[in-house]
Amino acid sequence: MQRTIYDEDHEAFRQSVKEFVDRTLAPRAEEMIRDHVIARDIWEEAGAQGFFGLSIPEEFGGAGIDDYRFNAVFAEEIGRFTNAAGSCFGIHADITAPYLVHLGTEEQKQRWLPDVAAGKKIMAIGMTEPSGGSDLAALKSTAVRDGDDWVINGSKTFITNGHQCDLAVVAVRTDPTKGAKGISLFVLEAGMEGFTKGNKLDKVGQEESDTSELFFENVRVSNDHLLGPEGMGFIEMMKHLPQERLGAAVGNLANARQILAETIQYTKDRKAFGQPIGTFQHNKFKIAEMVTKCEVTQAFIDQCVIAHSEGTLTAVDAAKAKWWASEVQCAVLDECVQLHGGYGYMNEYRVARAWRDARVHKIWAGSNEIMKELIGRDLGL
Repeated sequence: MQRTIYDEDHEAFRQSVKEFVDRTLAPRAEEMIRDHVIARDIWEEAGAQGFFGLSIPEEFGGAGIDDYRFNAVFAEEIGRFTNAAGSCFGIHADITAPYLVHLGTEEQKQRWLPDVAAGKKIMAIGMTEPSGGSDLAALKSTAVRDGDDWVINGSKTFITNGHQCDLAVVAVRTDPTKGAKGISLFVLEAGMEGFTKGNKLDKVGQEESDTSELFFENVRVSNDHLLGPEGMGFIEMMKHLPQERLGAAVGNLANARQILAETIQYTKDRKAFGQPIGTFQHNKFKIAEMVTKCEVTQAFIDQCVIAHSEGTLTAVDAAKAKWWASEVQCAVLDECVQLHGGYGYMNEYRVARAWRDARVHKIWAGSNEIMKELIGRDLGL
């Protein structure tokens, strides 16, 4: 079914992203997997192309575009390449940078946003803690007043871009008596005394992304590192999570559709018992089911993208998109592995890596069980 949410400007932008993928990312795919990181010069090239500054105001080095559809195009095209690159770039530009844009003071924006837009300062966001998982309100990292400063202690885990981040927006507890209303956000800079990074975590998939723990031991910061009003951190995270979840849904589905297209071609080329394996009725039916499931899912996600562009996307609909897209992606990629047979289990085939990369999407950005909880509550249950 023809998609109608994008116009000529969006498609021209899509072409520039495709060229970046073909010119820069694809030739260095094995290097990124081997080194477990996206090299700095790749970040800076993406920044120079304007991919990281879409929603950053022009006076701070961005494009100042108030149209989320451009963000969605970028997420789709990077997602078609790999979910790992999509995760790293998305955390930086689509998830963390908006906190600075919407909550930062004029001085904070001038200090950090130009380098963020240029890809010269890589951003991470520190929400998840070793003991907390999806329960953000129960975080234990603290920031305690000491004169005019704050002293931060605690740790975060599973932090995408954590190992090479220059800036980290971290959620900490500033008032232990107020529950969720006692959580605030701070911006920490790499190199601050007491702020250290763990080794890159050894993950099942998404090897290109550097994921690590962050540790805070008596990190002393002045009040100009407080992001937004004190005590409003949890509320602001809840406001920003729908965009994170929608972005994940967009990239996840784009990845599934790309690998499915490659699998369909494989079933046309691969022969068994004297005929292409795609012509066997069982395989043909499986492919028909997957194509239909992806297109139906695409229709819902496209409506969510439109709603978000218009400022009307609800947290519940974003939860539906995140949950359903990750379920569809994992189901489709599992069938694609099966259709490849033994070759589908070989790392040299993109389908194998995509299958491993996708599994985490049922867990992060709020586990799918949490997504269902949000949907159920909205139904009065």
